[in-house]
Amino acid sequence: MPGMSKSGRRENCKAHGASFACVDHDRERRRGFPEVIYCEGKTEAQVLSIAREILSRSNQLLATRASERLARSFLRAFPGARYETIARALVVEKKPLPRRPGVIAVVAAGTSDLPVAEEAAVTAEVMGNRVKRFYDVGVAGIHRLMNEREELLRCVALIAVAGMEGALPSVVSGLVDKPVIAVPTSVGYGASFGGLAALLGMLNSCSSGVTVVNIDNGFGAGYAASLINRQISESFRGLRRQKPEVEHGWTG
Repeated sequence: MPGMSKSGRRENCKAHGASFACVDHDRERRRGFPEVIYCEGKTEAQVLSIAREILSRSNQLLATRASERLARSFLRAFPGARYETIARALVVEKKPLPRRPGVIAVVAAGTSDLPVAEEAAVTAEVMGNRVKRFYDVGVAGIHRLMNEREELLRCVALIAVAGMEGALPSVVSGLVDKPVIAVPTSVGYGASFGGLAALLGMLNSCSSGVTVVNIDNGFGAGYAASLINRQISESFRGLRRQKPEVEHGWTG
């Protein structure tokens, strides 16, 4: 990394006493948000130690895939934290990020897809974005999605979450002129192969502009949508500096 040697980075890791983790404090500068904790596979002590180190230099923290048992310990250790039950996410916002003007849509096919959809929505919100949720609008009742088309068109990026055959992102992409991030879920019967059928269906979408993340990776979709909105917001601010007459109240 610029300005830091490998030995210096390791010494910094040793300084906070965690032999099992080396927190990337520079990530917030590079990416706009601090390192995120993926809780599965980590002990409670490890998660708490990493969280303390992140919060020693940052006002925000997001930890994904947190069990209710871990959440109880976490909330005792960090009284200002909250647990997003459906998303299975732990959030600390000592000073919430200002909301960017554009809106990100999270579109979920069915109620069974909500844990993944909420992971995407919570991720985008914590990263400073406005999020609008469109839930239970899958292709089995496509009129429900069509009824929301005008709202969808107002969003700067859309996250489409679906299991089964994974058709929803293609339909959404065919209705809007914005980037669509497809999230296959592991919801479905035997031949869905734990989300593989939805993943392959989305990868083979005939609708242009669909980008696909991994199975059940709501976090990755929320992060990507946030980066898109961040770039749009920064470009708009630059345009306003050059042309002050640009409308102040842009909302995407």
